[in-house]
Amino acid sequence: AARLSPQASRMVELPYSSSDDDDTSLAGDTDPPAAVQDPGVWHPVPPKLGTFSQCVRYLAFLWNLLFLLLGLLVLALGVWGLLAKGGDRLAPLGSDPMLLFVLVGLGASSVSLAGCLGALRSSPCLLRFFLGAVLAFAGLEVLGGLLVLGARRRLRDALRDALLLCLLRYHEEPDLRFLVDELQQNLGCCGLGSFRDWESNPYFNCSSPAVQACGVPASCCLDPLQNGTLANSQCAAGVLRLGDAAAGAVVHLGGCVAQLGAWLRGQVGGIAAGAAVLVTVEAAGALMALKVLRDIGARG
Repeated sequence: AARLSPQASRMVELPYSSSDDDDTSLAGDTDPPAAVQDPGVWHPVPPKLGTFSQCVRYLAFLWNLLFLLLGLLVLALGVWGLLAKGGDRLAPLGSDPMLLFVLVGLGASSVSLAGCLGALRSSPCLLRFFLGAVLAFAGLEVLGGLLVLGARRRLRDALRDALLLCLLRYHEEPDLRFLVDELQQNLGCCGLGSFRDWESNPYFNCSSPAVQACGVPASCCLDPLQNGTLANSQCAAGVLRLGDAAAGAVVHLGGCVAQLGAWLRGQVGGIAAGAAVLVTVEAAGALMALKVLRDIGARG
């Protein structure tokens, strides 16, 4: 056979010896990564929520929204009660009963807001915070119930001390005055053990120069109205100078401690039912939060 010239030999070998062609051939023979071929393998589409899960989510949002509004209402009531007294009434803040409304309203609104946002935004962090707060509240309620059952005598003494404080500061705290008047009018009582306990109040003491000296609050009167229509604030004036028989025709002689204890014993069923309803409501909120958390975990 005839031998090829050097030029022809190079022309034949060029397509096979070129490095560019080799790289191109190798690159063309290499398959693309699996992630490029099928992105769904690495990033699956999350499953859609079912009808029941969506209903639970919206119900959890509405449930927390309701308690958020209630908490804000209690908070506004407490703040209004504190501000309505003026700057000179804010000094004894620790003993102000309006402070309890502020704390309860602030706690309830904060926890409910976390539940609302957690259910609406599907936030596991907020839902876990809400769930932990609800469980903490339930634990405190159970602990409080056990303390009430186990320390009834101490609680009775504590209640008596609280009523004594209300009696001594009757004229200084409008909230305490309102509570004492409501208690004495509704239970038909006067003082702690008897109506003469009001002698310990500096304004009702017989040695006081005040107009109310030797008297008791009008809420102690058997008939606090004048002519059946107008409130008579002086219906119990000078009653501490009278004997028990004469005073019994004007004011209630019995104290409020015994009356309040009897009333609480009669309300045991209602208190237990209210506690059961509260626990049921908290359990419903916790279960809904758990369901939403489980749906979030299932969707990745």
